[in-house]
Amino acid sequence: MEPFLRVDQYQFIKNQTKHLINGYASVNDKKVLNALKSTVYDKVLNLFHSINEDQKLLVDRIIEVEDHAKAEEYLSALKPYVIPFQMVTEQTLKKLFPKAKKLKLPSLDEIDLKEVTYLGWNDKGTNKKYIIALQPKGFVGLEGSFTPASKKGICTLCSRHAQVGLFMSETKGAVQGTYTRRGNYICQDSIKCNENLTSVEKLDEFIELLKG
Repeated sequence: MEPFLRVDQYQFIKNQTKHLINGYASVNDKKVLNALKSTVYDKVLNLFHSINEDQKLLVDRIIEVEDHAKAEEYLSALKPYVIPFQMVTEQTLKKLFPKAKKLKLPSLDEIDLKEVTYLGWNDKGTNKKYIIALQPKGFVGLEGSFTPASKKGICTLCSRHAQVGLFMSETKGAVQGTYTRRGNYICQDSIKCNENLTSVEKLDEFIELLKG
């Protein structure tokens, strides 16, 4: 069976297993637990517009999750079928950020590409943040100034309460010689953000905002 799960779908399923674990740890009423299990199952199945019988049999095993051990077993069975983030080369980097001559990719050996929906890293030397995401037409690169916030806030991408910073990108305006600055607050730690990213909708909206 070929990989069929997007990373954000896998993270969503992982998040739902936590709901099941918490439910079984705090509730004894079988009716309540069955209702929880049914709700989780429906949410997970609704992730897919189409799914074949073998894929469904694998996904269906979420109803067996009751504790951490069963969750780990289930997620380990799913992981081989997660579509990894496409490998980024130095050539791709230069094409996406032609003006950033000395820009280096983060060490991809230290990143689980089956756990990231987008690639993001901070360049402390320039106080900038770089983001690479895969869109239907290929890779998209976002470059912007990044100012860490003094307190936690809601990340625009993953919608979680976290250590955030203001990402601002500059694009050419409609009138020659003018520029427009757009951005919003996103997670300082892109790896943590990816762990919490359970839908690509907000990421796609953010890319559209900055590239529009």
